[in-house]
Amino acid sequence: MESIEQFLSFLASHRAELLDQIVEHLGLTLISLAVASGIGISLGILISKNSRLASPVLGFVNALQTIPSVALLGFLLPFLGIGVVPAIVALFLYALLPIVRNTYTGIVEIDPAIKEAAVGMGMSPRQVLIKVEIPLAMPILFAGIRTAFVINVGVATLCSLIAAGGLGEFIFRGLSTNNQYMILAGAIPAAIMALLFDALMGYIQHHIYQLIKPLVIGIIVIFSLVTTYQLLNTNTHHQLIGGFPSEFIERGDGYVDLKETYHLDLEVKEMEIGLMYQAVKNKNVDVISGFSTDGRIEGFNLTVLEDDKNYFPPYHAAPLVRKSTLEKYPEVKDALNQLKNKITDKEMASMNFLVDEKKLDIEKVGRDFLAKKGFQISASKKGKADIIIGSKNFTESFILSHIFKLIIESYTPYTCELKLGFGGTKLLFDALNTGAVDIYPEYTGTGLLVILKPEETKDIIYEKEAVYDFVKKSFSDKYQIEWLQPLGFNNTFALMMRQQQANELGIKKISDLSDH
Repeated sequence: MESIEQFLSFLASHRAELLDQIVEHLGLTLISLAVASGIGISLGILISKNSRLASPVLGFVNALQTIPSVALLGFLLPFLGIGVVPAIVALFLYALLPIVRNTYTGIVEIDPAIKEAAVGMGMSPRQVLIKVEIPLAMPILFAGIRTAFVINVGVATLCSLIAAGGLGEFIFRGLSTNNQYMILAGAIPAAIMALLFDALMGYIQHHIYQLIKPLVIGIIVIFSLVTTYQLLNTNTHHQLIGGFPSEFIERGDGYVDLKETYHLDLEVKEMEIGLMYQAVKNKNVDVISGFSTDGRIEGFNLTVLEDDKNYFPPYHAAPLVRKSTLEKYPEVKDALNQLKNKITDKEMASMNFLVDEKKLDIEKVGRDFLAKKGFQISASKKGKADIIIGSKNFTESFILSHIFKLIIESYTPYTCELKLGFGGTKLLFDALNTGAVDIYPEYTGTGLLVILKPEETKDIIYEKEAVYDFVKKSFSDKYQIEWLQPLGFNNTFALMMRQQQANELGIKKISDLSDH
């Protein structure tokens, strides 16, 4: 009961933002569906009349459906930028398959005797199509549109990763910041939206002749309203645009308090970390939140703005391990503690650069680094894994996970398996907490402000040892999870800009952003 009250309280406090996201989500879905329906039905009719085109067209739309959503969004970003346009294009492409296939199937599977009877009555090919084939194909055709809508409602949540808005903003922020109410606030309206539209389309399907005219008018009205809404919310002045990932926007040391501390007035676009760097490179955004050891700072010619008010806490990386794992495999602790203070900020940034910009193999980069540090690294072990090592979905976490695997397999008798690319802190920590993962690299600042989230942090000194000691004790007591020795480098948050733009505007520190 208390959880329900807290959830309702969350909805009440975020109702304006939630309403905006629902409108954005519905707009993305309906606009893309309207375009896909017009083109998809036309294609379906075309290939039903020309069998030679059927196989290549269906093969093409099938291939589109197999492209991972995030990969497609990333591919479109350099050509179409960020925001609504690439999102609608991606959703349109995903909606094509069920509409084209169902239109084609509905027409070609009509009993040939019915078509022959229509021709025998003197109907032209066009009349047969409009008066016989399309009406008889309507149930299957509508099923395709219903399927496309449900697909697009789900895929549209990913469009928040390229700053297109929608209910994905709440979902990804909730996953990143361990906020279940925020996840539900995004997921429940999306599910209701899909169910209501499916039911509406089912009703229309059974009353097609009476309701087809108001349906078309309704779609046109909704299309116009949503388009107007999007246009009215387009940035028309020369305000700097910030591109931030979901976790940074919502977390305790993220943009909300940063905005208050530095009196910032940026237009914020929410997007995935990898796409965020591409967006600043392509001049779709002006300011991004990165990490001080990121190799793309050099690769993309970015400048790190000075945190002149010491807003960001320390983020010292360390292995996070289940106590039960250490009890079962005691040699792991001594093996990983050999990495204590072995990685400097510069060395970590160099490894990130080699992977991100030079495209070197992650395991090779980790192996070469350990060899330079004097570690005797053996070949990778085969066989069933004793220990599962996880990582988050960014380069540095991948590299550290590989390093942990190399060290454990070289200095203990155990075999490791990597599970890489968890989509946020909550997902990976939950996997660790439940035993699906045994070890992963974490940061003290994240442990403090994202996982523990203490109500009062003013008594915690933002200094390496103080934060480390606090999270070490708290995790041990609360979760039976142990922080091993820090690796040495401090990968704290940082705001970055293109170096040329920062120089032109005279921006060197975060405080300077308030003037723009």
